[in-house]
Amino acid sequence: MFTGIIQEVGIIQRATSLNSGGMEFDIRCSFAGTCHQDESITINGVCHTVTVFNEQAFTVQSVEETLRKTTMGDLKEGSLVNLERSLTLQKGIEGHLVQGHVDTTGIIKKIEQEETGRLIHVEYPEEYKNMIVGRGSITMEGISLTIAREQENEFTAAIIPYTWDHTNLKHKQPGDRLNLEFDVIGKYVVKYLASLDR
Repeated sequence: MFTGIIQEVGIIQRATSLNSGGMEFDIRCSFAGTCHQDESITINGVCHTVTVFNEQAFTVQSVEETLRKTTMGDLKEGSLVNLERSLTLQKGIEGHLVQGHVDTTGIIKKIEQEETGRLIHVEYPEEYKNMIVGRGSITMEGISLTIAREQENEFTAAIIPYTWDHTNLKHKQPGDRLNLEFDVIGKYVVKYLASLDR
């Protein structure tokens, strides 16, 4: 379990295709030396398991299903990634409850500069329209955000300067894909209500 509060922006040191059809990534970050095998870490919002680590980097593998549903297959050497280690009982939940289970990807349609922050307009697959709620929570690239506006199959998220400066969002451009995870409580409610219609 995670909170959507990014701890650090890491860098892909190595991205290798595996014979199995998956990919393996070495990710350089400041906390690599304190990782442990089997630790869960989200990479751009996608939960992964640490397989190997040293003082400079940790290693994870993405299986085919992960590559199909997320942007992990787009990553290459030098890519910047948002990192969050899993929630512990000593940490406060400062964002919202995040599983690291990406539901789909969205596409940046526009980035608007405002007086202080920015607005990112994201288009997503229409079948997820019932997961979007104005002023509700969404995880975008692993970041806990609030939906400022919704329309058809597009939503807008407001990005404060701190989040812009301390995540990989500042390197994104219109047309880029983003990992999206909808609010877990909302997903259970939608599934329950759908079961009542049967």
